[in-house]
Amino acid sequence: MDTSRDIGTFVVWDYVVFAGMLVISAVIGIYYAFAGGGQQTSKDFLMGGRRMTAVPVALSLTASFMSAVTVLGTPSEVYRFGAIFSIFAFTYFFVVVISAEIFLPVFYKLGITSTYEYLELRFNKCVRLCGTVLFIVQTILYTGIVIYAPALALNQVTGFDLWGAVVATGVVCTFYCTLGGLKAVIWTDVFQVGIMVAGFASVIIRAAVIQGGISTILNDAYNGGRLNFWNFNPNPLQRHTFWTIIIGGTFTWTTIYGVNQSQVQRYISCKSRFQAKLSLYINLVGLWAILICSVLCGLALYSRYRDCDPWTANKLSAPDQLMPYLVLDILQDYPGLPGLFVACAYSGTLSTVSSSINALAAVTVEDLIKPYFRSLSEKSLSWISQGMSVLYGALCIGMAALASLVGALLQAALTIFGMVGGPLMGLFALGILVPFANSIGALVGLMAGFVISLWVGIGAQIYPPLPERTMPLPLDIYGCNSTYNETNLMTTTERPFTTSAFQIHNVQRTPLMDNWYSLSYLYFSTVGTLVTLLVGILVSLSTGGRKQNLDPRYILTKEDFLSNFDIFKKKMHVLSYKSHPVEDGGTDNPAFNHIELNFPDQSGKSNGTRL
Repeated sequence: MDTSRDIGTFVVWDYVVFAGMLVISAVIGIYYAFAGGGQQTSKDFLMGGRRMTAVPVALSLTASFMSAVTVLGTPSEVYRFGAIFSIFAFTYFFVVVISAEIFLPVFYKLGITSTYEYLELRFNKCVRLCGTVLFIVQTILYTGIVIYAPALALNQVTGFDLWGAVVATGVVCTFYCTLGGLKAVIWTDVFQVGIMVAGFASVIIRAAVIQGGISTILNDAYNGGRLNFWNFNPNPLQRHTFWTIIIGGTFTWTTIYGVNQSQVQRYISCKSRFQAKLSLYINLVGLWAILICSVLCGLALYSRYRDCDPWTANKLSAPDQLMPYLVLDILQDYPGLPGLFVACAYSGTLSTVSSSINALAAVTVEDLIKPYFRSLSEKSLSWISQGMSVLYGALCIGMAALASLVGALLQAALTIFGMVGGPLMGLFALGILVPFANSIGALVGLMAGFVISLWVGIGAQIYPPLPERTMPLPLDIYGCNSTYNETNLMTTTERPFTTSAFQIHNVQRTPLMDNWYSLSYLYFSTVGTLVTLLVGILVSLSTGGRKQNLDPRYILTKEDFLSNFDIFKKKMHVLSYKSHPVEDGGTDNPAFNHIELNFPDQSGKSNGTRL
């Protein structure tokens, strides 16, 4: 087929830029392996010795969930469904506040390495084990996809070698995770955020120049109905409306920011609790910046291809390939810049994968090895942590190879992320917010939430929702002056959104499918969380949860909120390992070991649970 526009290909300079990004990441790992006496203990390796400051941690938090899925997926999402995606800006704000004010204080004052340690402290060993296993499975699945998805999209457009890219990313990640531990992960993330912003900026600037300014891009978007911000339809079945994004999005993202080991491990590695909260709030700015960049890229895509959509015209096999296609289209005269964009997509991947590997190592060492092999010295634990990093790195590359065999499972696995994350968040919320919850309630609630979210998630995979639920906006191809068979001239795209291996076609739609399975994917984790909470509360109440004696450190107390204002009391509290800030006039409470905890007078005295 002859195309109206020829797109460029990858040249030597692009490979040089890309390789440069990998090399710098590896060098940072080597530097942290030897800087400051290297990684003496497993605490150094997994927590950066708890000496990090807010800004690098904030950038690292931003980077690790802005994976290549964001870099390639969000612009094509905006191109196809409009800029309503930018409502996520509000969602991010709520998520950060919830994480910083509810989950962070409890995790930080307990000084834990693995979030699942909390589950044992608050409930029992069995609950902790369930949480750990769910997390490990979910993270390996997710990481395999994060490595494979961008490699595939870039390979099909740019001819960038597929397995070369997969293995290179996997190996480099494993390399600097193993050598440098959490410090290396955090500092490479800082570097990679820089690369991501540079990649986005080059695309936006060049597109604005070609299309004749940002105003033209916005005008085109407005005329094409792409600026659809105000959709206040309360129907939970529609994929993206104001409410699904605010409510569903907040739940989905809080599972990632509030309780996901990869994130919690980061902000717990800060020096003081003030720095930890600060890092979350600074990271909010980073999230907003990346969101704005990717939405602008999506509108630039529309402006460029509004009369000739390369996806409908069958030049691409999946919407994820739109971004690389645009890059080769508009940056072909600038050797090195397409390479910068690929480096941008890949640094998203690297940062996500490295945080996953480090988190998996932390969870394995803390939850599966330490409790059962108590005699190990710190040095050998540090070696074991490094060995675990290598093992999980290899597993993730293997998972990527598996993802290539079941290429259609991409969305399935991202849904699994929501399906597993929801009940897990419900479990933590139960522990932190509900003083009378007990371990029976927690286990039953977790099971119930898990079953229900699996049911709705897998149902939605098998019987995908109809187009009137997802509401794709029209894309046109009348402007492609190529020779087409008449059949290709459909103006609106009715191409199926999920290409799932399990899809069952031409089946009689039942009310169950049209209502329950058509639930917006953002609500999957909401359903999981709420079911877990509700069942957990009911079961706990019926099995005598109100009678238990509970250490007030394990739940959110008034003091945790009020301590935000300690900054104004001029005395900065430095938090040492496993201790508690002493308030003015706090006296020792003989009910607890003095080393562990100093509590303000009134609250520590009451034993049992105050309701």
